[in-house]
Amino acid sequence: MELLNDMALFVEVVKVMSFRRAAEITGIPNSTISRRISGLEKAIGLRLMHRTTRKLELTEAGHLYYERCKHIVEEARLAHEQLGNMLAQPAGVLRVSMPVDFAAMYLAEHIADFARAYPGISFEFDLTPRRVDLFTEPFDVAIRIGESENSSLIARAIASFSAELYAAPGYLSEAGEPKHPQDLTAHQCFHMQRDGEWTLQNGKEKRKVPVGGRFTVNSIGMMRRLGGLGLGIILMPPKAVEEDVASGRLQRVLPNWKGVPLTAYAMTETRLLPAKTQRFIEFLRDRLSATTTQATAGM
Repeated sequence: MELLNDMALFVEVVKVMSFRRAAEITGIPNSTISRRISGLEKAIGLRLMHRTTRKLELTEAGHLYYERCKHIVEEARLAHEQLGNMLAQPAGVLRVSMPVDFAAMYLAEHIADFARAYPGISFEFDLTPRRVDLFTEPFDVAIRIGESENSSLIARAIASFSAELYAAPGYLSEAGEPKHPQDLTAHQCFHMQRDGEWTLQNGKEKRKVPVGGRFTVNSIGMMRRLGGLGLGIILMPPKAVEEDVASGRLQRVLPNWKGVPLTAYAMTETRLLPAKTQRFIEFLRDRLSATTTQATAGM
């Protein structure tokens, strides 16, 4: 890179045949330009210019070097311009792995806006529950909730979410309404893992409660429907159940308690990202941080 910069300075000097005028054009001090051209000559091992107090003259080697360098410098300038255009309007296929319910509830609207803003990008989404391997599978980014299981991945926080407890009125009239988090151990509680545990908080107070039940479900949508049908207590983002609460199918349980906030991360295999991936992550982070959203602890 230093050699290319010195070549570019040499080309500027030859264009105007003056160190002083080249200094005015580039904003680099006259003495610095002279020193760098001298260093270039030393690296090449040939004199490129004859300098006098009145004028500059190119040597035979200088003429040859200038003819070659001006094309190289112009190609480099065009390459930088093209890369700048790619950053401004990135293109290509963006491959993203996302949790299906989180994507449908929180990301779909923002992805639509992103697609309109960047028409050169096409999309491939994997919305299965599995955790894709970013090292061996062709994904640009994975959106994940909670801590990363692989410390070698690069995690960029894009949002923070929490959740609240809900149940159908019919379930509560049959099973009784819990008055304290510990009461949940005697209830049917939906979770995404067997022998699960909910961490709840009331202000600064936190409680870890082992929960269980007949249903282990890896879908927020299915969990919401079964909860609304009176089969147990669910830990859900308010956004996911707002229609059920408005219709009376679900009601808050332990209203002073909430799930501890979890962070949504954009996970990548490297810090050196193509423009399409950078823009996507930045777009989601800006949009999600600008809205008040909450998500489930088990998502």
